[in-house]
Amino acid sequence: MPRLSSDPNLSICPDYAEEVYANAQLQLTNQNIDEAQAIIILRNIWLTGNNADKAQWQNQVEEDAEQCQHLERLREEEQERQDQDRIDEDEAARKEDKKKNKFKYTSIPGLDVPMKPVIIPSAYAVRKLDKGDYVELWYFTNSGLDDAKLKSSVNEDAMVMATLAGGDTAWVSAASTRNAGVVVDDQNLTFEDFCQACPRIIEAM
Repeated sequence: MPRLSSDPNLSICPDYAEEVYANAQLQLTNQNIDEAQAIIILRNIWLTGNNADKAQWQNQVEEDAEQCQHLERLREEEQERQDQDRIDEDEAARKEDKKKNKFKYTSIPGLDVPMKPVIIPSAYAVRKLDKGDYVELWYFTNSGLDDAKLKSSVNEDAMVMATLAGGDTAWVSAASTRNAGVVVDDQNLTFEDFCQACPRIIEAM
């Protein structure tokens, strides 16, 4: 059935009593049907056809609306698929970048700005603390920290010959050696040096 191009609900029934419809009236007129009855018959025929067109128009409108909704759903699904593809691509790129640049994504701890200087004792003192061995308080005095700062400028790969506890000699890191001639025993520390070293070694432990 061909599509209707206009809404039949807007159509107006012709006035079949007009002269232009005289021929149509004549074809329906006989000894049993006069002119007035012929006009009624013509009007009824038009109304029947118009009602059929209205039903077809309603079906056509509903089918068009359903088709539009279907196309809209397809468009939305395609848009969602494209959006998801972009999200997946961005996530894959982010993961790849995170894998290649780990430090770029390292979280920064929410800590306050230090209000006091960072205490960095010598490598020798740190190594002794890590082992749980005794270490002189001198390494945590101002003099000991100044000595550690000087040693920190020494090339980490530099090696020196040192005498071990058993009397043997071996090559050791220059930055981790103990300068026995400079270190002051605990009992010989001044009261000022003692007050400097105690809180520092406690914090380091």
